[in-house]
Formats: sequence, C-alpha cells, structure tokens
Amino acid sequence: MTDLSVVILCYHSGKTIAPFFAELESLLKEAAIDYEIVLVANDFAHSKDQTIEIVKALAKDRPRVKTVCKIKQGMMGWDMIQGLDASTGKYICVIDGDGQFPIDSILKVYDKIREGQYDLVKTYRDQRFDGMYRIVISGVYNFLFRILFPGLHSKDINSKPKIITREAYSNMDLQSTDWFIDAEIMIHARELKLSIAEIPIIFSANESRKSFVRFGAILEFIYNLIVYRIKH
Repeated sequence: MTDLSVVILCYHSGKTIAPFFAELESLLKEAAIDYEIVLVANDFAHSKDQTIEIVKALAKDRPRVKTVCKIKQGMMGWDMIQGLDASTGKYICVIDGDGQFPIDSILKVYDKIREGQYDLVKTYRDQRFDGMYRIVISGVYNFLFRILFPGLHSKDINSKPKIITREAYSNMDLQSTDWFIDAEIMIHARELKLSIAEIPIIFSANESRKSFVRFGAILEFIYNLIVYRIKH
C-alpha cells in the first residue's frame, strides 16, 4: 500500500495545473515519501476545456501518477469522491489544484497525521487574500455550521488540504455531489468521533480565474446544512 495519496481537484485548471503538479511532485520526491498523485479532471461531455488532455500528458510515463477523467455527474463533491475512491494510500490528502492553498501545507498535514494522534488533519485559513465577498461568505458558513453541529470546534470547515486515514475514510459514506462535500466530511468526522487537528495557512488570491462559488451555491449550502441537521 502506498503511504500517501494526494488527490488534486483539477476541474478547468487548464495550463495552470502543470506548474502546480511540478512543484508538488518535486516536493514529494525531495521528502522521500512513498506517494501517488491522483489528478481529477472530470468534465462535461461537450466541454472544450483542455484540462483532461493536460493531466493525461502529465501522467504519461509516471507510474506514481494516475488520472480520473470521467464525464461529470455532479460538481466538486462528485469529483472529490471519484478521486478519493481511486486512491490507494494509507493516508489520503485532497487539495484544490488552483494554487490558492500553499503546496507545502500538504507536508505539514501529512507530518501531523503520521504522529498517530489524529484521524483527520486539515488547515484553516488564518490569513486570506481572496476578497471580502469570499471572506464574508466563509464566515457565515462556519458560523451556521458551528450552531447546527456543535462540539466539532473546526475553525474553517471548507479549508484544504484535508488528510485522513484510510480506515477513517472507509467508515464514511459520502454522498454530496456538490459544494457541500467538505462540510459532509466534517459532519461524518463529528459522528464518528474522529480525532482532528487543524493548522493555520495563508490563502492566496486566484489570479487565473474567477471563483466557481456563485450565489446559488450559497443557498445550496444553507439548504444542505438544514437537511443534514435534520437527518443527523
């Protein structure tokens, strides 16, 4: 079994995924980790985006790199589940491929979870440079989450990278195919009474594209919070 699987969400990353991948690959090699990288580039059937071709080229002749390039049946949550399920590592880490989360934070959460005291380690965005709109929305998300799901003490439920032991992941039955997937992971962690640690990071602005989080996603998130609170 591979020690560390790094699942990168690459949806419509385009050419920007290449330098992100190169930096990550170099980092993992330098750290002498037994790793695999899972590049998730699912897309819609009639999309003209070139990300699938780019990630396939990156994976060519690299046995430690695999791709997940399916016709999309959902949004970020569906992509994440496909990537997590394709991984084989003892520890599974997931991160967005747009470069907003610092790549070296992958090693920080990995080192933390290998101490053996935690089932899940994640980051929280201690400093953010992605604009006031996103900062306010994130604040509302986390406030509502803490009200509806007390006791978890997570500062930033949507922050990545998240790393989880394979045993803990195998006990989760993730269903969210939309933007709620990070919150669902934390809800399961709460129910399973997982031991959790968080480390601070600096979250960068995305200079290459606009955010995928629209007003409809905000309403969707609030709706899901209420539904999951009733269910759980």
